[in-house]
Amino acid sequence: MEQNTKVKISSFKKTFRLYKYVKPYWPAFSLGLLFLFLSSIANLAFPKLLGQLVDAGTGKKMAEAINHTGLLLVGILVAQGIFGYLRIILFVNVTEKSLASLRQHIYNHLIQLPMRFFSGRRVGELGSRISSDISLLQETFTTTVAEFIRQLIIIVGGIILLLNTSLYLTLLMLSSLPVIMVIAFFFGRIFRRYSKKAQTQVAEANTIVEETLQGILNVKAFANEFFEMKRYKKKTTEVAHTGIKAGTFRGVFAASMILGIFGAMIAVIWQGALMIAAGKLAAGMLFSFILYSSFIGASVAGLAEVYASIQKSIGATENLLEILDEPAEPITDSAKIAPEHQLTGQISFNRLTFRYPSRDDLQVLEDISFDIAADQQIALVGPSGAGKSTIVSLLLRLYDPVAGNILFNGKDISSFPLSAIRSQMAIVPQDVFLFGGTIRENIAYGRPDAPVEELIAAAEKANAWEFIQRFPDGLDTIVGERGVQLSGGQRQRIAIARAVLKNPRILILDEATSALDAESERLVQDALEKLMEGRTSIVIAHRLSTVRQADKIIVLDKGHIVEQGSHQELVRMEGGLYKNLSEMQFTH
Repeated sequence: MEQNTKVKISSFKKTFRLYKYVKPYWPAFSLGLLFLFLSSIANLAFPKLLGQLVDAGTGKKMAEAINHTGLLLVGILVAQGIFGYLRIILFVNVTEKSLASLRQHIYNHLIQLPMRFFSGRRVGELGSRISSDISLLQETFTTTVAEFIRQLIIIVGGIILLLNTSLYLTLLMLSSLPVIMVIAFFFGRIFRRYSKKAQTQVAEANTIVEETLQGILNVKAFANEFFEMKRYKKKTTEVAHTGIKAGTFRGVFAASMILGIFGAMIAVIWQGALMIAAGKLAAGMLFSFILYSSFIGASVAGLAEVYASIQKSIGATENLLEILDEPAEPITDSAKIAPEHQLTGQISFNRLTFRYPSRDDLQVLEDISFDIAADQQIALVGPSGAGKSTIVSLLLRLYDPVAGNILFNGKDISSFPLSAIRSQMAIVPQDVFLFGGTIRENIAYGRPDAPVEELIAAAEKANAWEFIQRFPDGLDTIVGERGVQLSGGQRQRIAIARAVLKNPRILILDEATSALDAESERLVQDALEKLMEGRTSIVIAHRLSTVRQADKIIVLDKGHIVEQGSHQELVRMEGGLYKNLSEMQFTH
């Protein structure tokens, strides 16, 4: 039981961590709380005044007393309406601004997380965390917390006023509270469990939507529409079943609360009627007492609902805080690179060993050592899975080696800020990713502040300007999701233009021409040759025809360097892997 309490306290502490986003708007939030307090106090005045209104009908100067009390009630009603309106306006303003700040903070943190975080998660799930989990908190920030405070004020204030009316009846009514609180505690735990389960299932359903829409071409090509529909139906049905189970418990909970609250009220009215008959209580006082009891009863029931909502929001909070608690990469402003962090293009790999964190039992690279001089063109070749792309990931410091190190300018890679390294490199991958906006936006991604003249110059160097001009909208042509409106060669040349604009010190080409037809390959290869001039270039290639001119070719197999040298040197090695690969490609 003690352990359970610790878990609950820790969960509430986690939830209140999110209130730091409310801090900048504390004056407006405090004013909202003041109006909430005044509104609740006005609420508590109603039963007392209504009781006086009943008693006024039996005293002297009946009309005058009735009119006076009636006008007072109308005044309080108007004041309560104004307080309620102002409270809602202030809370909504604070909530919307706080949640915008929370969304920005989570997105900013998410985008700074290291690659190992993303390698174990799906895009749709993370998207759901930012959308549906935060939407759940919106209700908590706007309504639930305010309701929680209001109900507490009404319960505490109501009990004080009840004690002032009749101690015996108050104790009789309060005798049901322990039972109600035990019921609320028990069901609150169940609601929280089902809420967290539902949030996870919704995230999984969103993942299916995200992935099928991103891979719609594959869905259509494999005629898998019905398979995806079944997959989505199964997951949404699970969400519905979880919701139905939670609803069943909510129904039992509501029924238990009604029995407890109205049972207590029947007992109170019964005893009150006997006290009126015995002349121990005025009718107006009993009327006020019953109203206060119903207010308190409704507030206790409302408090239980609020408690259930808070449990739901704790589930969502825990999911969000899991993301926020992940350590981010130390990102800095790449526009301000100190002179000592400028790369010369010289790189050394020194006895480097690497395993992916998610596959710790599998050695991807072992004892890798080689040097690249400034402005050299190096080629990495070898069978699939040899570790070529992993070397690129380590150069970009997407991962850190298990043993050994990488040196830039003779200094360890860890002595350079991450952003300084990455901002001086550019990669042209085999599978080019284009954002769904315009060609202009995609080229400018290399340097967002570049003027249009430089964008055009970059497109010309990449052999892309000729086809861009043919589009009616030119640079403002929409490329579609992931660039589906463009051919493979066009996408590749836009990626090269992006790299040209960035003007990197170190250029990485990852199978950049492997998926192209002969004409596109010729244009892309020509653009790449222009791009490689005057900078250190690392080329990963399956087609050995593209690397014959490289200054040095490094041959990898099963995570080891098996050969290195120029094309001429390697083809003379009898039984060498490069010679075998070369003969297989050039004799077919």
